[in-house]
Amino acid sequence: MTLLADLTNLTGTELLLLSGITFLAAMVRGFSGFGLSAVVMASAIFILPPLALIPMLWFLEMAGSLAMFKGGLADAHRPTAKGLIIGSGLGLPIGLLLNLQLPTDTSKAVALTILIVLALSQLFKLRLPFLATTAGTYGAGLVAGIITGFSGAGGMFIALYMLSRQLDPRTMRGTLSIYLLGAGIIGLTTHLLIGTMDQVAVARGLFFIIPTLIGLYVGRALFIPRLEPYYKPFCLTLLLGLASLGLLRTVSN
Repeated sequence: MTLLADLTNLTGTELLLLSGITFLAAMVRGFSGFGLSAVVMASAIFILPPLALIPMLWFLEMAGSLAMFKGGLADAHRPTAKGLIIGSGLGLPIGLLLNLQLPTDTSKAVALTILIVLALSQLFKLRLPFLATTAGTYGAGLVAGIITGFSGAGGMFIALYMLSRQLDPRTMRGTLSIYLLGAGIIGLTTHLLIGTMDQVAVARGLFFIIPTLIGLYVGRALFIPRLEPYYKPFCLTLLLGLASLGLLRTVSN
């Protein structure tokens, strides 16, 4: 435990808390299909600041995406995936560099506010028709990248983008698979160039992959098809509550 604490720069209590948080967040992802990074950010932001969580979350998201990979690459709409990847690649360094300029408490407040806005937007099924254009696709990727640089939850904005597109489920899954892979590769490169992916972030990411994968499989095992319509509203409400409490605490401090 001492060696692990040294590698991750976390106390034993923090390791246990973060293991529980990543496990529960992965359970949410397992039965709802989203929310891993968002729930971790909303819950763990008082253990680690956003800039420490975001590179760690890269490992968890990549592990989650590979574990839940549904294939269908041949069905993907490649121009859409390309636009999202390019936009995200441009947006992530902007988000990270802006985040680096902010005091820690301000960074926390911005990250939590973004999560609240995204949760509300999905709860009310906000549709943004202008995104269903070529320019809108690149713009959606750009915004998702910037959001990832602040809160790690750019995938939630991509979900809003997908609401505005008339893609059948197979095409959507294939497109998202390509996007997640491409954005993940670009994201790792960006973190390494900017310096946010250091040895400590790597150690944390690799360690917390374990509770993440366990949580994913538990969440999938607990999935009940007849309750599927209720999973997403429940998870969004949970995220909204966690982020709101966190924001109130940040502001009061």
